[in-house]
Amino acid sequence: MDSYDMESEPIVNFEAFYGAKKNLVKICLVIFSKEIYEHLLSQYECRRIAEVSFCNGNIPVWSFQRNHREIAFYLTHIGAACAGELTAEVNHLTGAEQFIMFGSCGSLDNEITNGKFIIPTQAYRGEGLSYYFAKPQDYIHIKNADRLAQIFTELHIPFVKGKVWTTDCPLRETVNLVNRRKAEGCIAVEMEVAGVQAVCDFYGFELYDFLSAGDVLEEGNYQTENLSDANHNLDKLQIALQISDRV
Repeated sequence: MDSYDMESEPIVNFEAFYGAKKNLVKICLVIFSKEIYEHLLSQYECRRIAEVSFCNGNIPVWSFQRNHREIAFYLTHIGAACAGELTAEVNHLTGAEQFIMFGSCGSLDNEITNGKFIIPTQAYRGEGLSYYFAKPQDYIHIKNADRLAQIFTELHIPFVKGKVWTTDCPLRETVNLVNRRKAEGCIAVEMEVAGVQAVCDFYGFELYDFLSAGDVLEEGNYQTENLSDANHNLDKLQIALQISDRV
C-alpha cells in the first residue's frame, strides 16, 4: 500500500541504457500472439526500428506503412509487470504514445461474453505493477473504453463492456476469488490491463484495449476449447488495424 512514491525521483532511467528519447512513430500495436506477430512480418514490408534489451533475449520493435502512416508493433511478454514496463521502454525508443493492445482472457460469465469481444471499463488491480504508478485502490478506470466502444459500434462488431480482473497468478483463481470478482461485476479475468493502464496514465500515453474470451472459469466446468482461437485469431489484428485508422 506504500509503493506509490511521488516524493522522490527514480534512480533508474532509460537514458542510461538507450540514450536520448526517439520520435519515430505515434501508434504501436501490442501483440501477444506469436502467430499474429509472424503474420504481420510476412504480410507487410516491415523494418526494425528499435530493440528492447533483456538478458534473456531482446525484443525487436518493427514498423510498417498503413494508409500513409507508420505503425509500430512488437511481441510483448505476458503479465502486467513486463507488458507495462515494455510500453514505457518502447515509448522511449520510438516515441509511440498510442498503444493498441489486444489479447485473450478468461470469461467469468459466458452468457454475457459468448460471441463478443470484451472492452474493459475498469480493471481490478490483482497485480503489483499498478501500485507503483497509481494511488492504491481496488480498481483502475480504463479511460478510452467509451471511445473504443464507439469504434466497435461504427464497425458493427459485437462487443460487451464491463469490469475485468487483472491477476498475476492464473493458478490461484480460486472459487471464492472468482465469485468475489463476479459479485463486483467483473466479466473476465486477464493478466495485463490494470498494470498497463497505470503505466499509460502515469506517463500520459493512450491505451486502447480489447479482449477475446478463451477459457471459461466456472466451478466444476472449466472450459478450454476456445483458447487457441482467442489467442491467435487474425480477426483481432484486423480490428486493431481499423482502430489505428481512427485514433
